[in-house]
Amino acid sequence: MSMTFSGQVALVTGAAAGIGRATALAFAKEGLKVVVVDLDHAGGEETVELIRQAGGEGLFLPCDVTKEAQVQQMMLKAVEVFGRVDYAFNNAGIEIEKGRLAEGSEAEFDAIMGVNVKGVWLCMKYQLPLMLAQGGGAIVNTASVAGLGAAPKMSIYAASKHAVIGLTKSAAIEYAKKRIRVNAVCPAVIDTDMFRRAHEADPRKADFAATMHPVGRIGTVEEIASAVLYLCSDGAAFTTGHSLAVDGGVTAF
Repeated sequence: MSMTFSGQVALVTGAAAGIGRATALAFAKEGLKVVVVDLDHAGGEETVELIRQAGGEGLFLPCDVTKEAQVQQMMLKAVEVFGRVDYAFNNAGIEIEKGRLAEGSEAEFDAIMGVNVKGVWLCMKYQLPLMLAQGGGAIVNTASVAGLGAAPKMSIYAASKHAVIGLTKSAAIEYAKKRIRVNAVCPAVIDTDMFRRAHEADPRKADFAATMHPVGRIGTVEEIASAVLYLCSDGAAFTTGHSLAVDGGVTAF
């Protein structure tokens, strides 16, 4: 994959593993400096080390994206070290539901909405003014195919991802004439540590996850990273407010 980028610094939240790590590495391989953001110190530092081994430059910044003061300080530190942030991938998220809507708890609701919605909102709250002052930039938020339709037994998660798409579209329109593009990537089931943990006790669920995709398999983190880099790249200069499904055909039905 070869992309063209006008900027030089990318920031990725939830970058200690999975889609976030794969995307951070993909940005680094394209020659960008990468700010790695996560609550997982060990995983975040490991991502930075992988970036360095690949010949890139990375910086790990610990941050709880649900805390405004931490998000603000994280952005200030990123600019202090690298001078700017041209691309942001707001990817931090959680998925902890196990039952139908009426079986969920208030604690689950608050946790999911806190990370998946408030976290994205807070990150954009501090990224957008920075990009405005710089003269432009690109933001990609992690939504989900669950944000494009229904997700039985994942109702709170689905609601959070619908909200991410709403934030994405609204911000895209607000800043469309300011040279700032805002898009969302909507993965289906992806082969991550989270997926493996969720299904290791019941292989039948993993088999179903594969067959639910018309292509006959689940996706890879590298495939999502490719989509994110495209949305940030100059090749997507006319694309904003879009929710890109990377789903093996799930939403084609």
